[in-house]
Amino acid sequence: MAGSIIHDRPPTAEGRQGGPLIVTEDVDLLDDLLRLCAAAGARPEVHHGIPERRGSWEAAPLVLVGDDAAPRVRGAARRRGVVLVGRDQDDSGVWRRAVEIGADHVLVLPDGEQWLVDRIADVAEGVGRPALTVGVLGGRGGAGASTLACALAVTSAREGKRTLLVDADPLGGGLDVLLGGETAEGLRWPAFAASRGRVGGGALEESLPRLHALRVLSWDRSDAVTVPPQAVRAVLAAARRRGGAVVVDLPRRIDEGVAEILAQLDMGLLVVPADLRSIAAAGRVASAVGMVLRDLRIVVRGPCAPGLDDREVARLLDLPLVGELPAESFPMDGGPPPGSAAKGPLARFCTAFWERVPVEGGGV
Repeated sequence: MAGSIIHDRPPTAEGRQGGPLIVTEDVDLLDDLLRLCAAAGARPEVHHGIPERRGSWEAAPLVLVGDDAAPRVRGAARRRGVVLVGRDQDDSGVWRRAVEIGADHVLVLPDGEQWLVDRIADVAEGVGRPALTVGVLGGRGGAGASTLACALAVTSAREGKRTLLVDADPLGGGLDVLLGGETAEGLRWPAFAASRGRVGGGALEESLPRLHALRVLSWDRSDAVTVPPQAVRAVLAAARRRGGAVVVDLPRRIDEGVAEILAQLDMGLLVVPADLRSIAAAGRVASAVGMVLRDLRIVVRGPCAPGLDDREVARLLDLPLVGELPAESFPMDGGPPPGSAAKGPLARFCTAFWERVPVEGGGV
């Protein structure tokens, strides 16, 4: 059980902020709070009453006050981010004590454990602007969506932005292969199949292969081709909390896991070769994706068939146009990673895209 008294949240900023301040003499409650802090990846500061060290109470990103300690902190300076934690579901007096100490929330264990782990993890990691999350998918097979996704990620990382490339197509052959990193150390999707609740953003980032100054979440060479939707949701949410840019290579089929990703995208790019058959196929893909993703835009891949140009393709699909990629933008298999040639047409397209859609986030 968790309840709110006021709706203000404690001030946050990007970057790691440290653990919460715990105030209690209840040994059993302290054990539980320390366990929850460990689950959230935070190191708390523990006191029996108001800390004697000047500024500790005011500076802590989150204060967890045991119900036993409420009388001892009544004289503390009022601040946001105070949670009163108890165990008795039937104690109506807990709300009065919460008001007396200026608590934002009342939490009763064990029911409120997941809420508290999430809140502790927020302050431990620092919650700033979420990553700009862009999904790329093909209007038909072989349209070049994986190549464009890699190039967008490589370009973003080259410009100093924290960047994560996510391979959401288990049947696509692996983006780590496309980037020349199939043997790189780090976790792949199957390792996260059992993830539930919250995944730590920092821990996720550190666990993934680092290729060309970006992190890559791809598939391994095993037979595993599915990850439960709740795990997909948790992993992508963790990736977005780190800021910067997240680029997702999407399959053209829509299952529950892909729907979870679509729900977290800021924008989708549909790569459409400029011929009538591809436009017809892309229309069906756009119709399915559009049921979940509101902002879907068109990238036209040349050369254009007679009577077609990029604007006409966008008009036929009734979607906003990002631009046209000339056929020579796409490198040959076995060459350098897509987008790595900074002056090439593909990299120029990606650079222009990020300039129009700026990414705010820390460097890798």
